[in-house]
Amino acid sequence: MTTESITDLGERIADLASSAGMTVAVAESLTSGAIASALGASPQAGDWFAGGVVAYSEHVKFDVLGVTPGPVITARCAEQMAAGVGRLLSADVVASVTGAGGPGEQEGKPAGTVFLAHGRPGALTVDELHLDGDPEEVVHATVDAALAALARDLEEAKR
Repeated sequence: MTTESITDLGERIADLASSAGMTVAVAESLTSGAIASALGASPQAGDWFAGGVVAYSEHVKFDVLGVTPGPVITARCAEQMAAGVGRLLSADVVASVTGAGGPGEQEGKPAGTVFLAHGRPGALTVDELHLDGDPEEVVHATVDAALAALARDLEEAKR
């Protein structure tokens, strides 16, 4: 994944969110704020980017985002993280990611297993991704997938 394509996705999200008058928020675990950084570097981010929560530690997922205690590399966790950040930041469109970045497995899930929740807070979709590569490549691919999902969700919301 090149920086240019992440930049292009950020610009597309900025255009879509601005023209629709919508706000975007993210909750991140394995990407440690990389999605929020990409969004924050996009045009007029102050107008449409509500912000993000980096919930790397389990207690942040549970105590801040309202995730039910238990395994955190699950579709349920991703969905609850997205709903939680939408509630906290009053966002129109949200995305969250949690997963096993590698190099080894976590919670019995192979490296590269990622759960991406995205959409409107009341109508979330959760995608299970299986990404190849070292931890850095998994993070980059996850950022790309999350940005692409946000762009699609904003396009749908605009219709």
